[in-house]
Amino acid sequence: MGAAKSDVLRKVHFTGICGTAMGSLAAALRDRGVEVTGSDDNVYPPMSTFLEGKGVTIAKGFRPENIPSDADFVVIGNAMTRGNPEVESVLNRKLLYYSMPEALKIFFLRGRHNLVVSGTHGKTTTTSLLAWIFESAGLAPSWLIGGIPNNLGQGCRLGDSKYFILEGDEYDTAFFDKRSKFVHYLPELLIVNNIEFDHADIFRDLEDVMTSFRRLVQIVPSEGMVLLNGDDPNCRALAEKCPAPLVEVGFSPNAGNHIGDVHYGRESSSFTLFGERFEIPMIGEFNVRNAAMAISAAHFYNVPFAEIRKALQTFTGIRRRQEVRGEAGGVTVIDDFGHHPTAIAQTLEGLRVKYPDSRLWAVFEPRSNTTRRAVFQDVLPKAFAGADGVVLAQVARMDQLPEKERLNPEKVVSDLKSAGKQAFYEPDTASIINRVTGLAASGDVIVVFSNGGFDNIHTKLLERLGTGN
Repeated sequence: MGAAKSDVLRKVHFTGICGTAMGSLAAALRDRGVEVTGSDDNVYPPMSTFLEGKGVTIAKGFRPENIPSDADFVVIGNAMTRGNPEVESVLNRKLLYYSMPEALKIFFLRGRHNLVVSGTHGKTTTTSLLAWIFESAGLAPSWLIGGIPNNLGQGCRLGDSKYFILEGDEYDTAFFDKRSKFVHYLPELLIVNNIEFDHADIFRDLEDVMTSFRRLVQIVPSEGMVLLNGDDPNCRALAEKCPAPLVEVGFSPNAGNHIGDVHYGRESSSFTLFGERFEIPMIGEFNVRNAAMAISAAHFYNVPFAEIRKALQTFTGIRRRQEVRGEAGGVTVIDDFGHHPTAIAQTLEGLRVKYPDSRLWAVFEPRSNTTRRAVFQDVLPKAFAGADGVVLAQVARMDQLPEKERLNPEKVVSDLKSAGKQAFYEPDTASIINRVTGLAASGDVIVVFSNGGFDNIHTKLLERLGTGN
């Protein structure tokens, strides 16, 4: 288990427990016999029901009395700020507290072979693939993933295996630690999928993002390995001062691990790597690259190619990544977590291959801390090139940003129309549903892009389409 064992822990409280990583870690600790309590303002399924099913006591809202007097320590989520009643209570009572990445490092990561997957895009898919390869090969890894892989059933598991597979997020750690989360994860093997500007609330510009990744590669040991996207100039720039062994993975003939002989089908993709042929039940160039990274990492730890191949073929995807939520009235509704222009464009490109004869309608909620801002104002219209029509929702939490800093969805719509695209701005869920159901016909596909719940729009769309009204 690392330097500290969970059997010395009796009780832990999580402030902000319903975040994906926080909830997953809390559940995993509970599985190890630790009494876990937590609190959050946003207590709702599926995380709330998942935790309650584990026997975790959750309080709605933040109050000093939520924190047990005999808690061994408190884990403070990265969305918590000064002024939060529980944060203030922890400081005033001089309680022991950790950030989530810090707690993970201290109690679970030391002494392990940690495989960390980083990058702007593809982290969740690559981490899920890698964890499933190890699990399928009988290596019983621990994992922490910012999503729920269908094969694994939950986003986190803490076991006794020497392998720990983690999604390494570049977002900041906590209000008291503004470093990226991934610097805490003690990577022995590091994957860098790609690097673009994102998280505009944390980073000033691309160079600021690059600084975080440069810090990350500096902590990989000389007996470890760094796998970089050889087709990404920002990733290649990291190679210049990387002290650890490094291999580029990519489609470029110059890549050390060259991806070759790629074939794309409507339901799967195949390619060669290390002179071996692999097939994945996923579409799109970006998923081929994700798989190649996972294969390269597994190969570093001597997982047999036969085991890797079997795992890839049986991978069943991740919730909210091109997830088909249902079909009604002949219209397919897809839920996708994509919120960065590159991710949106790649998803639409893949869906165009999967549904070549269908019209694609894209519904987008500007919800992330970056897409709410104007930084992608001119880029977003290009991201929707693969869609036949686009509906933009109102910027989430728009009152928290000055108008001059905020994305203007009506301008995005205007730019799309100028490019010959059907495009509409609808300020609320009801009007979006009215608009989309009025446009869609049998055989069409609607893909909803949002990194939040989006007012349960997927279910509501299916209900409306099913009635034919």
